[in-house]
Amino acid sequence: MSWTEVADALGLVLIVASAVLCLAASVGLLRFPDLLTRMHAATKPQVLGVILVLIGIGLRSRDWLDIGMLVLIGVFQMMTIPVGGHMVGRAGFRTGQVAPTDIHLGPSAEYDTHRETPGTS
Repeated sequence: MSWTEVADALGLVLIVASAVLCLAASVGLLRFPDLLTRMHAATKPQVLGVILVLIGIGLRSRDWLDIGMLVLIGVFQMMTIPVGGHMVGRAGFRTGQVAPTDIHLGPSAEYDTHRETPGTS
């Protein structure tokens, strides 16, 4: 078995795995109940699916110009998909599609249960 056959087989496996991730993202978009969970389903597996398909195509291509273009596509996808998801979530919050009780901003002084309140011992 030569290197090209191994690279072709590995590229095929990565492309199929990315297709499964993209399918899972689309099922999540249809099945999840609210905006935040749908946004999560749209961005998280989609980024990994895009990266896997680009690596799979790169393993099958073997041309340095094509691989350089695939790297650029991957970099731009990694920069734009999370920003797009953030903007969708922000727009949903501003238009009232997301309940403020669904948002957890992290620990703060008034809700921190691990600290002692002043004046108590």
